[in-house]
Amino acid sequence: MPARLDELVRGVSQVGSVQPVYERLGAVMNHPLSSATDIGRVISDDPDLTARLLRLVNSPIYGFPSRISTVSQAISIVGLNQLHDLAVAASFIQLFGKVPQELVDMPSFWRHSVGCAVAARALAAQRKEPNVERFFVAGLLHDIGRPIMYQRLPAESREALERARREGALLQDVEVRVFGFHHGQVGAALLDRWRLPSLLQEAVGWHHMPRYASRFPVEASVVHVADHIANALQFGTSGERLVPPLRGDAWDRLGLAPGVLPAVLAQVEHQFVDAVAAIFGPGH
Repeated sequence: MPARLDELVRGVSQVGSVQPVYERLGAVMNHPLSSATDIGRVISDDPDLTARLLRLVNSPIYGFPSRISTVSQAISIVGLNQLHDLAVAASFIQLFGKVPQELVDMPSFWRHSVGCAVAARALAAQRKEPNVERFFVAGLLHDIGRPIMYQRLPAESREALERARREGALLQDVEVRVFGFHHGQVGAALLDRWRLPSLLQEAVGWHHMPRYASRFPVEASVVHVADHIANALQFGTSGERLVPPLRGDAWDRLGLAPGVLPAVLAQVEHQFVDAVAAIFGPGH
């Protein structure tokens, strides 16, 4: 990892309320005698995180017939690892309260991220993946490197945005010229620093170039296609003004018939508003 990239993510990991919750959650998850009640207690200590998770599992995305009222109950229904992943992803949303407004509109950023998350989950479901929540998390975090760059390196971020606009170039390509790395690498470096699964690291790090994902090319390809679905449906933006090219090999890697796309698009459009409301609260 380039020294400057390591310094960038090291600074992020030292701020915000996410790190203590994450570290406690990881410690309980890794303890052989921990129970769902123990994990539920850690999450429940953060009222905002608890509210986000309960809104999410009670949303129409899951369609459970009865209301889930406690974190422990959510764990028993959704699954321990799945809820852990969702908790970590929801926690990230608290990190970026001081991103300069002129660089990115954070509500728009998160709308795009949620759109990608919902699309990734829908595509994973079409593939009959056993843990579709991990794809949801990968989609939600796929552009997480951008607000880190905007927050920590605002002058260079402004230069990258202006150059991309002036040259009619993809922002991801300009990032490499300005910073020496792109936002996918920043996101993957942060996930690595926080010891999140390699699947998430690769899906985030290579969502624009999934063929470079050495261990999880299918997962990276799902997020790549999901990103395009979010762009096609005009669900917010992370700062990119152009539409990056869809990699044909990424779609092929999914192993899905083209005929499933209309159903996926309809499902994503139907679930998007519910997902935004679930994660951010009603009225967003």
